[in-house]
Amino acid sequence: MTVTVRFAPSPTGRIHIGNARTALFNWLFAQKHKGRFVQRFDDTDTLRSKQEYADSILYDLHWLGIFPDATDYQSRRVHIYDAAVERLKQAGVLYPCFETPEELDLRRKIRRTRGLPPVYGREALTLTAKQLADLEADGRRPHWRFLLPNFKSDPQETERTDIHWNDLVRGEETVDLASLSDPVLVREDGTYLYTLPSVVDDIEMGISHVIRGDDHVTNTGVQIALFKALGAEVPVFGHHNLLTTTTGEGLSKRTGSLSIEGLRSDGIEPMAVASLAVLIGTSENVQPMPDMSELAAHFDPAATSKSAAKFDPEELVVLNRGLMHTLSFANARDRLAVLGVSGDQAEQFWNIVRGNLDRLSDAVSWWRIVQDGPLDKPEFEPEELQFVREAFDLLPEEPWTATVWKDWTARVKDASGRKGKALFLPLRLALTGLVSGPELADLLPLLGREGTLARRP
Repeated sequence: MTVTVRFAPSPTGRIHIGNARTALFNWLFAQKHKGRFVQRFDDTDTLRSKQEYADSILYDLHWLGIFPDATDYQSRRVHIYDAAVERLKQAGVLYPCFETPEELDLRRKIRRTRGLPPVYGREALTLTAKQLADLEADGRRPHWRFLLPNFKSDPQETERTDIHWNDLVRGEETVDLASLSDPVLVREDGTYLYTLPSVVDDIEMGISHVIRGDDHVTNTGVQIALFKALGAEVPVFGHHNLLTTTTGEGLSKRTGSLSIEGLRSDGIEPMAVASLAVLIGTSENVQPMPDMSELAAHFDPAATSKSAAKFDPEELVVLNRGLMHTLSFANARDRLAVLGVSGDQAEQFWNIVRGNLDRLSDAVSWWRIVQDGPLDKPEFEPEELQFVREAFDLLPEEPWTATVWKDWTARVKDASGRKGKALFLPLRLALTGLVSGPELADLLPLLGREGTLARRP
């Protein structure tokens, strides 16, 4: 059987790094097993789902290096769900309920006072044909619940019914169906909740592995029962831990927390996002992976911790910095050209400055410094100003070799008696306007003697 996975967000907002974690787990799993990746939009929430969000999710996935083998929308597949509903009704495992939310809330409170679990008591199954007819005559419209197989013969006499599965991430897992309410699959207005379309689509699309966040662990027992009720083979489930901030705050599409769009706008590289999203909360060290194939080699779902994966967004900057330091000019050329960094000096410039960049866009300010001098003209105390001017008078003549910085500073040291920071810092300030940056031994040949003299204060 071909490994087939899916990423199934609701298009109700822009995805964040936590959503990307799920997408990447699925994509890398498919890549490792030469399988298929299906992009499915769970857009049954017609009020909040928008095509612009679906489009943005696809754009974000492509930016991350994820390219679906197929894309589909649940809103276009309602006829398939309708057919599944009829099958469940015919099998007697989907039954109508007429309680209002207020009535259900009251019943839950009564059960709690009696020391019973606040699950649905299946009162609807005790209604007579006349009672059902009267409710419909009063204008009541039913919602429909799936009858969980947690009893022997009488649905009112539930008993412990364990559903077991070997979780791809968490190992052996168990859910007791007797601890759960019969889930509502169809609302009063005929629209579907998450559970039924998800299971039906997984069946119809041949999904072999369902990899998702561990907030769905409890749902799995119900879904396995529904797979079986529809006569389908149960897929392999895997539930990874969720990402939270260092304070334990969860991420949300609605609030835009660490959205992929925002990270991209902030200059964070796709592989920095992917590396953190996949490796955080696993037994692997979080380090910047150069590409997806390398990340796939370090990816192991079973190595994922069961506890939430807390991370500091600043870790993304650290990973980004690591990627910049190893990014070749060939891979950076086109993006640098868009930023105005081009020409005969561009490659030499990039190789010199990349070790000092957090983001590729940071190269722009260094390019301006190289081309035009310090962005902000440094101010020197009189003694320092005299020292710098005298130092510039000692610049070696051309041609300049790779040793020009060493030769120049040796002359300045002999003439001034200065050494260390007292010698180097004023010269760095004069040349770049900054107290740190690329090695001046590398930068000086790029500036040339004429460009260097132009910076004499």
